[in-house]
Amino acid sequence: MSIQRRRFLLGTGAALLGSSAFASAAEAAPATLWDEFVKNPYNHPQIPNVAFAGYRAGERFPRRPVRANVLLYGAKRDGSEDASKAINKAIEHVGRCGGGTVYVPAGKYRIDDIVRIGYDNVTLRGAGSGKTTLFATRSLEEIVGINRSRYGSDNSAWSWSGGLVWVCHRDRWQPLVDAIKAHKWPFEGWTGNELELGETITETSAAPRGSFLLTVKDGRKLKAGQRVLLRVDDDKLSLPIHIAGDIPGAATYKWDDKDKLLSYFPFLWPVRIQWVRGDKVKLTQPLPIELRDNWKPRLTTMGPVITGAGVEGITIQPTKVPQGKHLLDKGYNGLAFQCAWDCWADDVTVRDVDNGFLLVSSKGITLHNTRVAGRGSHHPYATREQSHDNLFDTFTIEALSEPSQPGVGNHGLNVEGLSCGNVWTRGTMQNYVFDTHRGMPFGNVRTEITINNVGAHGGSANAGPLYGARFTHWNINVTNQRAGNVRIDQVAPCSATVAISEVRDFGQIDKPDFTGPLNSRLESYGVTDVTPRNLYDAQKRLRRWS
Repeated sequence: MSIQRRRFLLGTGAALLGSSAFASAAEAAPATLWDEFVKNPYNHPQIPNVAFAGYRAGERFPRRPVRANVLLYGAKRDGSEDASKAINKAIEHVGRCGGGTVYVPAGKYRIDDIVRIGYDNVTLRGAGSGKTTLFATRSLEEIVGINRSRYGSDNSAWSWSGGLVWVCHRDRWQPLVDAIKAHKWPFEGWTGNELELGETITETSAAPRGSFLLTVKDGRKLKAGQRVLLRVDDDKLSLPIHIAGDIPGAATYKWDDKDKLLSYFPFLWPVRIQWVRGDKVKLTQPLPIELRDNWKPRLTTMGPVITGAGVEGITIQPTKVPQGKHLLDKGYNGLAFQCAWDCWADDVTVRDVDNGFLLVSSKGITLHNTRVAGRGSHHPYATREQSHDNLFDTFTIEALSEPSQPGVGNHGLNVEGLSCGNVWTRGTMQNYVFDTHRGMPFGNVRTEITINNVGAHGGSANAGPLYGARFTHWNINVTNQRAGNVRIDQVAPCSATVAISEVRDFGQIDKPDFTGPLNSRLESYGVTDVTPRNLYDAQKRLRRWS
């Protein structure tokens, strides 16, 4: 039996690996998208490889010893006084000592300020989301100040950035706060990556999408385990055309008036080095795009990035106020990861928030067993500003406890700004939408999710296309039959829609951004009992046996 055949059986979980009768029957069946992917796992035309998503490419979180108990730093667990100072002192102490766990015993802790995790390898752990609550009394606007958008309007940037629990390197976080308090506008661009300010380490030659190997000009400054940033510049708009799948319609698309989209370039992708041998470099995961010489691909250093930080066993609940008007959020936000790499949240609930879980320019984050509850949220989950290879595993968005106000946006699973390699899996959405929020995200997967679908996406027109290439929806059950943003074979280029329940157009009907054939696939429509059931899990199994 061939290696590729063995991989297929492992990927699907088949138990009859040694049965010649089973093998013959399977080989006689028509090839499926999964069959094709097994034979070409790193450069498939419609399905991205997301087997490397999440904390350290899918590893378990470390269980660090407790180094501080917030009660010993003066925190009161009856809500009688501000506990944020005590919690932040405990985090700083543990961080300065090299890392460990800051324990927050069961109770309701009033926080009048932001809880800041700005040190590597620090875990903030409660007694469980049903036992430990951080009750926030003030919004980010009240704590820090008005945060205007960098796009020239009066919109609040707290609508998509910042958290009342904020995981961000201290050397990044403090300049932002200082700028806001000094009214030095516009400064919201800081909430993006800005890692492109790093210095070039070495240039790299052209390479195909899916390659692990690079040929570099000078490998002497690189070493195994090093974290670097791959920078890819645009050349005459050929890079966005490639990210759109190089389909004919992408070449005729009007790119040059999409100011917001073009502001996201250059494309920036953090990656770790596996080994260096002369001018040959192996990466720990495959390239998500092709590299071409005219794009001047190079490896650079980065600004301050926080790594190894975790938040566990906590509910974040601000003072309950009515949901504000669209884009005028005051910043009653939950948990934010900003310029973070290999961090996580586990058993975290946010309730009555403007924005729930925000990932901004972050890489390799795992959100496991998370929940958004209470009144309506602008962005329950947002993945933006080139956030790559993040994993949202086992999540719930509860039905709204009260109706949304007219004109209020609710964006569900939002992804935008050239973000790629992200996975949403094992989710239950009792409201909201799969919101691909323009900004041309690409190479993302949503799999094994049940959704009561609102169906209407967001995103401004100058942010460009809804989808780049290789967006995949796999095994999705739509309980109310609304098609919007779930069935994407007629909208997204080079996409795969596999095993979704029967849906119908309702309300907003999306038109493709690109003319001509999209090179997209629809398979097992109306069927949700498909093999493999979970695309992410199957890709991880395939990766282990490759």
